[in-house]
Amino acid sequence: MERRQFIQTMVAVASMASSGAWAQTNNWPDKPIKLVLSQPAGSGPDNVARLLGDRLAKSLGQPLVIDNKPGGQNVIGAQAAARSTPDGYTFYFATTAALITNTLLFKQLAYDPQKEFVPVAFVARSPFAILVDVNSPIQTIDDLITKSKASNGQFSIGNEGPRTFSGMIARLFNARSKAAANLVPYANVGVGSQNLMGGHVDAMVADLASTAQLAKQGKLRVIATTAAKRVPGWENVPALSEKLGSFDMVGWFAIVAPKGTPQQAITKLNQEVNLLLADKEFAGRIANIGPLADASMSEEDVKKFLSAELARWTEVTREIGVLPE
Repeated sequence: MERRQFIQTMVAVASMASSGAWAQTNNWPDKPIKLVLSQPAGSGPDNVARLLGDRLAKSLGQPLVIDNKPGGQNVIGAQAAARSTPDGYTFYFATTAALITNTLLFKQLAYDPQKEFVPVAFVARSPFAILVDVNSPIQTIDDLITKSKASNGQFSIGNEGPRTFSGMIARLFNARSKAAANLVPYANVGVGSQNLMGGHVDAMVADLASTAQLAKQGKLRVIATTAAKRVPGWENVPALSEKLGSFDMVGWFAIVAPKGTPQQAITKLNQEVNLLLADKEFAGRIANIGPLADASMSEEDVKKFLSAELARWTEVTREIGVLPE
């Protein structure tokens, strides 16, 4: 009899615990949510994340805290997010580099994007651009290619380094256009922009999200974008595909969660993000920063997208000869 009562008591306790966990998940969120970023405050991804976070905080009824952990080519932030407790209150605002290209560039990566994260929502595409100083005589991409070829190796294009997204785009542009430019690495977009405006490099490859305001202020000139088609809001700027054909190198932002995160939290956040992206006013505010919020995706859609991006970038790294180190 005592053994039977003990078993019944244990079953009741387990049932109560399960019900409590279920109720807690169904009430998600009931405390602040943390969104980890691999970029510093004030960067393009940070600007988009904070805009998204402000609106999500209102719709979810809980604060959304931006946790910037820059450095190590996204490794510091990504690893911190991957190792966080999968309780539905920590998510990772990821870039293409963090989830895709890092896996192709590092022989030993401190985190595994495919195994340690699960997809939550797609946020926006982030076109890159080729820019020059506003006082540069270069007006078009043809001008840039012509001047580069005639410079006897003196023409330079700034980027964030050969193993970064902008660096690989610069290498791909160099290879396909035969521009023969020197590719000069800089610490970050801010430093690169200052170098460009100071005349230390002739041109620069950078994301629009980080350089759009300088262009709109008349300090930099965007002479081409890297998307397959002209970017809304920048229709007067040609896409590189118009010159080089099938050139479509765009970054993107997506939200992922550490593996084991409750499904109810993932589904709810996916729904809330997609509702925001469907709001034309909100999408317009993101576009004003530079990225394009024009593709709502289900969790399964995000998973398929990431798989396709990994295959695509595998081919790109082979074309430009970048090997993992």
